[in-house]
Amino acid sequence: MVGEVQLAKLVQEMTPKLNVGTYVFVSLSDASILSRSDIICEFKEEEGTTLVLEKSKADTLRLDYEFVSSWITLQIHSSLEAVGLTAVFSTELAKHNVSCNVISGYYHDHIFVAQNDTNKAIQILTDLSKHYK
Repeated sequence: MVGEVQLAKLVQEMTPKLNVGTYVFVSLSDASILSRSDIICEFKEEEGTTLVLEKSKADTLRLDYEFVSSWITLQIHSSLEAVGLTAVFSTELAKHNVSCNVISGYYHDHIFVAQNDTNKAIQILTDLSKHYK
């Protein structure tokens, strides 16, 4: 199945879906304290491995974090070669002072927003999808 590349179709059909839970980003030099099933996403950086995981798991392990977020998945299979989708939705969120951290998976784009901005972000993304030409 090939992902969508047409920007208008991507935005119009992106359909934001709120995933259940509260999520945090942590950075560890040794991620072996976690099982693979606990990790939503990981990215190896020079300073350490960034992990996205449920807040409850981070709290249980007493891991440090600063950003408590909600996870929104855009329900369209976007191609990894698509141009402009992230720019369009991140610009719209920025206009409303909503920070977003984006992770692209093989099928979908995932947006992590501050938990207190969740409803606002969903509404902004939904409105953008409905009115984009």
